[in-house]
Amino acid sequence: MVFSAYVLGVSQIGKEKEVLEKCLKVRDVVEGTVVFGEYDVIVKIVTNDMKDLSKRVEEIRNIEGLLRTTTLISMP
Repeated sequence: MVFSAYVLGVSQIGKEKEVLEKCLKVRDVVEGTVVFGEYDVIVKIVTNDMKDLSKRVEEIRNIEGLLRTTTLISMP
């Protein structure tokens, strides 16, 4: 089964691109972009295992310069 999630993040001011670059280096992150509005970055994670998905989200949450995240897990 394939699991995917979107991680929406708020970064420190001026750190949006740096945070996105770090997010894109996390395994199983397939795309991401800087956005304007309530959130600063959005990345998509796709994996075959829910435990791996959880690990990737945790890796992203620990990225320096990222202040807050919201994770949306899509239905398989």
